[in-house]
Amino acid sequence: MNVLVTGASGYLGGRVAAALVARGHEVRTLQRRPSGIPGAVDVLGDVTDAARVRAAVEGMDAVVHLAAKVSLAGAVADFDRVNVGGTRTVLAEARAAGVRRVVHVSSPSVAHAGASLMGDPALPADPDRARGDYARTKAAGELLALAADAPGFAVVVVRPHLVWGPGDPQLVGRIVERAKERRLPLIGSGSALIDTTYIDNAVSALVAALDRADAVHGRSYVVTNGEPRPVAELLAGICTACGAPAPSWRVPASLARTAGSVVEAAWRIRPGRDEPPMTRFLAEQLSTAHWFDQRSIRADLEWSPVVTIDEGLARLAAWTAAAEKH
Repeated sequence: MNVLVTGASGYLGGRVAAALVARGHEVRTLQRRPSGIPGAVDVLGDVTDAARVRAAVEGMDAVVHLAAKVSLAGAVADFDRVNVGGTRTVLAEARAAGVRRVVHVSSPSVAHAGASLMGDPALPADPDRARGDYARTKAAGELLALAADAPGFAVVVVRPHLVWGPGDPQLVGRIVERAKERRLPLIGSGSALIDTTYIDNAVSALVAALDRADAVHGRSYVVTNGEPRPVAELLAGICTACGAPAPSWRVPASLARTAGSVVEAAWRIRPGRDEPPMTRFLAEQLSTAHWFDQRSIRADLEWSPVVTIDEGLARLAAWTAAAEKH
């Protein structure tokens, strides 16, 4: 197929584009800076620019839409412009260009209202209850994607949960940075069960969704490794693999949530240059369980993860050791 991947300069998007190239697809990418993916053709631009999106989708059979504003803080208008407006533009231009399959990459946070999620399926996206501007706008974008599903325009939504692996600048990078600076506490007891997704498994799930879009269109799926573990164990494993000290101090969950709300308010008045050290959403994510029923995605996409968490941690440790030598 001819496949457009938006957001291919990001960690997950770049690996999805590379995987599609490796499978023999003709791959085009759309993002604001070069993707660096060998074999892919870049179109530089923003998903909110209809003209650039139109040029990118021309002649494409399918779109994997990953481009999004991902942050714990920022101007509300920016989240709306990219995650809602950009998604609307991609869907409209893709349909006008004759694209037949769309995989819309969403987030489990679209259905997280602050309480634990234990063994749930992909619950409906709910912008009104989602926590924070990122989750709210991703929920709205997901609803747009599902509403666009129609005969001849198959849309399937996949929500990868906490993707990590070697070279990850987001989850792994921020955990390790804060751990080395002794700024990484455990929120609450550290015993909340959390599932994650190793990068290879997230990529293969998105490729499977593209392959199976005609059969599973109109549905949303959460993808994880299917190996929920206590958050303290996960953080310690990542820190150890990267040569950083595991978190050893704790903050009560109620205090962290209150502090997160205060920090969010302060960031709106005077934003910092980096991500805020804590938000209410982050405190909830680190202190509540969130793991999901994986039976439907594995059956419907005819897919299963191939890299376990333990193998992923071993690969992360090997990558870190090799990087330190250079």
